[in-house]
Amino acid sequence: MTLRQFAGLGALLSLVTPGLAMAADEVAAPVLNSGDTAWMLTSTALVLFMTIPGLALFYGGMVRSKNILSVMMQCFAITGLISILWVVYGYSMAFDTTGMEANVVNFNSFVGGLSKAFLAGITPASITGPAALFPEAVFVTFQMTFAIITPALIVGAFAERMKFSAMLIFMAIWFTLVYAPIAHMVWSGVGGLLWDWGVLDFAGGTVVHINAGVAGLVACLVLGKRKGFPTTPMAPHNLGYTLVGAAMLWVGWFGFNAGSAAAANGTAGMAMLVTQIATAAAALGWMFAEWLTHGKPSALGIASGVVAGLVAVTPAAGTVGPMGGLIIGLAAGVVCFFCATSLKRKLGYDDSLDAFGVHGIGGILGAILTGVFAAPSLGGFGTVTDIAAQVWIQCKGVGFTVIYTAIVTFIILKVLDMVMGLRVTEEEEAVGLDLAQHNERGYNL
Repeated sequence: MTLRQFAGLGALLSLVTPGLAMAADEVAAPVLNSGDTAWMLTSTALVLFMTIPGLALFYGGMVRSKNILSVMMQCFAITGLISILWVVYGYSMAFDTTGMEANVVNFNSFVGGLSKAFLAGITPASITGPAALFPEAVFVTFQMTFAIITPALIVGAFAERMKFSAMLIFMAIWFTLVYAPIAHMVWSGVGGLLWDWGVLDFAGGTVVHINAGVAGLVACLVLGKRKGFPTTPMAPHNLGYTLVGAAMLWVGWFGFNAGSAAAANGTAGMAMLVTQIATAAAALGWMFAEWLTHGKPSALGIASGVVAGLVAVTPAAGTVGPMGGLIIGLAAGVVCFFCATSLKRKLGYDDSLDAFGVHGIGGILGAILTGVFAAPSLGGFGTVTDIAAQVWIQCKGVGFTVIYTAIVTFIILKVLDMVMGLRVTEEEEAVGLDLAQHNERGYNL
């Protein structure tokens, strides 16, 4: 090549290279995907639907008629309270990744900073997601709905006996010291403590269900039993409400699990399928276990089985196959039936609406079995090659969550009890919290 030809080639490259660089920049620049955005918007609405009206009706039907409004009021008030706290600092504490380093344990391994407090820097143009394909504002709201339902689940453990004012303050502190840190450790990505351990939790087995179930158990132990428990009959006053609420939870859970794929893709589709399979199996498992044990299947039983299946498949939904979902669901229905009935009776604790028996036990079972059925050798879609090693990692994640949540919840409740008292008076409990706390009646007949 002559000098002139070389110079000509150089000139040509000088013209082409900027264009290639611009093209590379255009490829790398995140572009909003309308399909992913639409699915995440839909999932967000479905998860909010799980709390109001789903959980409100599910719990409201199971309490006595004099307490239906108090339980529903608690669900609505928690929805409002956590929404605001999420905006002020919760989202930042859970998902701010400043200072995080892979496999380096520091303060930011446990909780995020405040660089995103008051949603600083989030605009309509902010894009997020696994491939940066939907608005960050949608992700903020989607995760907000998870933060809402988790403390609302705890209500079922201490229903019919906690002061409304104490409940509000407890939920605000618990959200700050327990929920946000656990969410950060599991879901914030590389540098989060449980993330670096390799804990698999697709949609909230540890973050939501074990967290809420253990907190509920601690709360019911600290508050003590309801007046008259267990000798006085305290049957659900409207199982129709409970069945409607369970149905809403079942439908809404598709947003919970399939939405956690953060995209309209194959993972979301499989998560939806295994959620349906596991829930159906758990409903039948609980129903037949109750039928064989007590002689008759009950509407409350099948509704409880539905929720147990939904809970257990939550950590596994993105990594297990259909048969894994079937086994997890069936196991959840049978195990949660015996834990929610026999275990509570034998140990004598008053978990009013079985928050621990269903969410705590179901969450623990699902989290551990995720380590088994996420393996491709058993039909899963995860990266698990050593099942025993992954099960150990899952057990570590479960153990850490149980211990951390139990200790911090106990301290919060004990301090609040000393400062303002947790429980209504015996007279207020006898009258019912609807009148005593809200001066209203659920039914004016």
